[in-house]
Amino acid sequence: MNLLSSFSVQTVRRDEWINITGEVEKIVAAGKVREGLCVVFVPHTTAAVTVNENADPDVPRDVILALTAASPDRREFRHSEGNSAAHAKTSLVGPSVTLIVTGGRLLLGTWQGVWFTEYDGPRTRKVCVRVLGE
Repeated sequence: MNLLSSFSVQTVRRDEWINITGEVEKIVAAGKVREGLCVVFVPHTTAAVTVNENADPDVPRDVILALTAASPDRREFRHSEGNSAAHAKTSLVGPSVTLIVTGGRLLLGTWQGVWFTEYDGPRTRKVCVRVLGE
């Protein structure tokens, strides 16, 4: 089985994390893959995807603070759109994650979730999901 699917995410601000675990799980279930891989890819240069804690709402906030400290807006940036810090944060987090599918479900730890991360919103974004396996 080789299933490619996508869905949209509507963001409301810069530096926003949206839990997309449920959407990804629905795609995995629809693919009927029992054992395989799930790749989640964000085709944007100022948004990313990551796996992190989904139980405590302070975790996304804290990670955003850490990323902002690592990549603050700077007057020296030359990019004409004024969103260089968003590009840097996206590079630090990354455009994709690869997850294991076993028993027809994502293999995630007790506290883990899949997060879409926005650094230049508000925008309508796309998330692509490829499920591979048998």
